Amino acid sequence: MKKTGLLLSVTLLFALAGCSSPSKTPASSSSTAQTKIVAVGSTALQPLVEAAAQQYTDATPGADITVQGGGSGAGLSQVASGAVTVGNSDIFAQEKDGVDANALVDHQVAVVGIAPVVHPGVGVTNLTHQQLVDIFTGQVTNWQQVGGADQKIVVINRAQGSGTRATFESLALKTNKVMTAQEQDSSGTVMKMVKSTPGAISYLAFSAIQSGVNKLSLDGVAPTDANVTTNKWVVWAYEHMYTKGSPKAATAKFIHYIQSAKVQASLVKKMGYIPVTAMKVARTHDGQIEDVK
Repeated sequence: MKKTGLLLSVTLLFALAGCSSPSKTPASSSSTAQTKIVAVGSTALQPLVEAAAQQYTDATPGADITVQGGGSGAGLSQVASGAVTVGNSDIFAQEKDGVDANALVDHQVAVVGIAPVVHPGVGVTNLTHQQLVDIFTGQVTNWQQVGGADQKIVVINRAQGSGTRATFESLALKTNKVMTAQEQDSSGTVMKMVKSTPGAISYLAFSAIQSGVNKLSLDGVAPTDANVTTNKWVVWAYEHMYTKGSPKAATAKFIHYIQSAKVQASLVKKMGYIPVTAMKVARTHDGQIEDVK
């Protein structure tokens, strides 16, 4: 009987030990669980969000952030459908057909100027508004017609759904009835093509412009940050990070990190964007310009 009792006691102890061990596993796994944030959309905003995500994840254990391009239209559509956490966009949600802007929350993280860019060999540094329109609508086909070299104009456009394209057509051209031209999905590809294609013209966010292309002035106004802040250079856009409804705590923390004074003064400016707080004017979704109070 004593042996039977001892065996029963040992068996009971092992059973209790076996029951107690799983209770530690959830606590351990939850403490290391990662918060997944997926941001998709604007290729003009993509480099800033990627750089901020790298800094943020380096300093925030457990943060898991994926950033992808695809264009502003894709970003807005996907965040509205709930497919992604954040939709990056160069345009207001109200400007995107088929998207319920009332269901989205706008987080403005920067401002970006957009400028016409050309291959250095075209021999032009300034265009009038009408000349720019004539080029993109196919009325002017040789740079000599606008005071440049005797060289065929090669128009390179962004694809439909690009927020950069929508902003450029709305504010620089004031028309979307542009000529049929080769279309590119990303700012990076446009930069490479204009640099390597004699006679080329396109447009890029200031933050995407690198050496090897020339920015054009319009009607004698230079595309500079200072001129953007006063709306003297009118071709600019907010960089938006949209969420469907109020963001969850982890997403809000990351967005607030990009909006913080420290990141705005360092990373945002360093990468060629303009801090929202530097603007002396504001633009509403319907294009109205207001003084910042």
